[in-house]
Amino acid sequence: MKKSREGRDWEQYYQEEEVESMPWFHPRLDHDLENALARFNIRSAAVLDLGTGPGTQAIALAKMGFQVTATDVSKTAVAKARARSLQKGVSVHFVHDDILKTGLEREFDFVFDRGCFHVLEPHDRPTYVETVHDLIRPEGFLFLKCFSRLEPGEEGPNRFSPHEIREQFQSSFRVESVKESKFMGNRRPYPRALFCLIQRV
Repeated sequence: MKKSREGRDWEQYYQEEEVESMPWFHPRLDHDLENALARFNIRSAAVLDLGTGPGTQAIALAKMGFQVTATDVSKTAVAKARARSLQKGVSVHFVHDDILKTGLEREFDFVFDRGCFHVLEPHDRPTYVETVHDLIRPEGFLFLKCFSRLEPGEEGPNRFSPHEIREQFQSSFRVESVKESKFMGNRRPYPRALFCLIQRV
């Protein structure tokens, strides 16, 4: 998982680029996650921000009072995110970790994935599903945001249809909903996305 679908070396990328200029950089809590937390009245929980990147989502969740663990495959991303959290005065447990061979051993109330799953190669997806399932407590949630099939072009992350999401996760989870959305960040127009409410059974 060192490289993305397009061959990007994540460690090198985070060493060479400013996180504020990255396509997925979004300083506020993702609006779809915010709405999901309100819908399920989730106010206090142990959270895993998977593929934290710049750390903005982890920091926003920590500001809301959540107990947040945030992981990334890039050591530099983790270091930069940790520095950002210290600057913001919030406490986040940042960990260098690869979800495909994770060292995490605890369960979380929910996992938020805003851009990790959709860069995985197809043969790695079953490992992802199995691992994430084991990291979520029974009845807990995976809130997943990924590129939609409606996003034009072929560059960047893999695209998914609602059917493909359901097919990928139905063996271990209950897929509550998959809705079309936007991936907020530095790209214009905002890429078409899917926001998925997926519950561990």
